Amino acid sequence: MILSIPLIIALAVAGALAGLLGALVGIGGGLIVVPVLVLGFGVDIKIAIASSLIAVVASSTASGSVYIGKGLTNLRLGMLLEVATTIGGITGGLIAVYISPTVISALFAILMMVTCVLILKTKDPVKRTTMTEFQSASELAKEDVGKLSGSYYDPYLKENIHYDVKNVPLGSFLSFFAGVLSGLLGVGGGFIKVPAMALGMKVPMKVAAATSNLMIGVTAISSLFVYFARGYVQPIIAAPVALGVVGGALYGTSLAQKVSPKLLRKIFAAILVIVAVQMVFKALGVSVGR
Repeated sequence: MILSIPLIIALAVAGALAGLLGALVGIGGGLIVVPVLVLGFGVDIKIAIASSLIAVVASSTASGSVYIGKGLTNLRLGMLLEVATTIGGITGGLIAVYISPTVISALFAILMMVTCVLILKTKDPVKRTTMTEFQSASELAKEDVGKLSGSYYDPYLKENIHYDVKNVPLGSFLSFFAGVLSGLLGVGGGFIKVPAMALGMKVPMKVAAATSNLMIGVTAISSLFVYFARGYVQPIIAAPVALGVVGGALYGTSLAQKVSPKLLRKIFAAILVIVAVQMVFKALGVSVGR
């Protein structure tokens, strides 16, 4: 691919959109980056996956630090689940180099449809309390000592939210599966981690998204080494996308505090359906885009 100024700008804009959506719902943007590069720019899917993994690392670094500062990220939960996810990420990266692009495209489409359903079903099972005049949002954002539970202040709801983490073994198993998919598809695995934490472990959507953002960068790095060794990393494509992703992710972290989780789920579900249909066409050999 010969890069021109308009093409570089287009790659950066695509990355910014992916970073924005990724930061909002905790998926890292890989679900957007890969289809856009494959369908919109005609990039080989394995090169697109490698570029996406780099973008996921950039997104995680940019948005993860902001979420930690706001007290939304549950560090204990993230560290616990990351062990299983990293092992899964290495496994997925090793498997991916032996699977044809057609199979990967078909699998990508199926998983996006499943994710759409999971995201729409996700609800926040939480306990709500009001702030006192002596408390600030930063004071309320904390993890319970010796536990995986915690609390945070939601500016949109204007309430203090307390939650208790459930079903840790199930969460660990799903995190391993998310890691495998991360290495296989070039995404952060957040599209499985967020619904798994929200549905299976009873974690609020915003905490799940923030914690997922912390985890996806480590997961992506574990898979990226495999792609780098195979020669699939092309900096001329990955660099502008990653720069765009960082900008979008930083804006997304601030926007996430002001938007209804229900609205975010609906918007993202609609995007997943559109992209999934396009990837089905790609798997069937139908030309879509460039």
